[in-house]
Amino acid sequence: MRILHHLPLSPYSRKVRLALAEKRIPFELKTERVWERREEFLALNPACTVPVLVEENGFVIADSYAICEYLDEAYPDTPLIGRTLGERAEVRRLVAWFDTRFAGEVTRNLIWERHLKRALGKGNPDAAAIRAGYANLKPHLDVIGWLAEERPWLAGPHLSLADFAAAAHLSALDYANDVDWEYNAAARDWYSRVKSRPAFRGLLADRVSGLEPPAHYADLDF
Repeated sequence: MRILHHLPLSPYSRKVRLALAEKRIPFELKTERVWERREEFLALNPACTVPVLVEENGFVIADSYAICEYLDEAYPDTPLIGRTLGERAEVRRLVAWFDTRFAGEVTRNLIWERHLKRALGKGNPDAAAIRAGYANLKPHLDVIGWLAEERPWLAGPHLSLADFAAAAHLSALDYANDVDWEYNAAARDWYSRVKSRPAFRGLLADRVSGLEPPAHYADLDF
């Protein structure tokens, strides 16, 4: 069986889960507590980060973007990285935006500082970082809302990895009840469309020990 090593609140893991599910590729999840630095996992990925995909033939791919590029080339029937040169460039641009800028300005300041840092014995949360995370989230929601109003999907006419990258970060934040969905109606409506897809069912069923999601988390209509 194909195995995806992951962490439930890792947006990078969630992005890969969405890509696999959208392509209807069967896989088994294995939670990897990367802070334990297991020798068996280090042998798969010396960087000791998730996600890591192990194919049925034993082929190992680490890093969410490398995995998603591999999946689109190996299983092209449901393309997620665009269908033209222009679409592919825009998908890659937006994936990089969410996985670097959004991640650094929002996800790390909220998911890590607010919910994981103390739980993993890494010190006390940084209140200034948390405030910055909430403040930074608003302009990012404005960007998502603008894209959603201008295009059928974030990167253009087709659902793509750009939608899944954005939704992966937002779903992790939404699980922790960190998103004010009343702030931008267009962003909220786009997210509702994405999380209504069958590929999202696994994420909506997630539960993290010690942290319960808000009632609206699994509600397709908020």
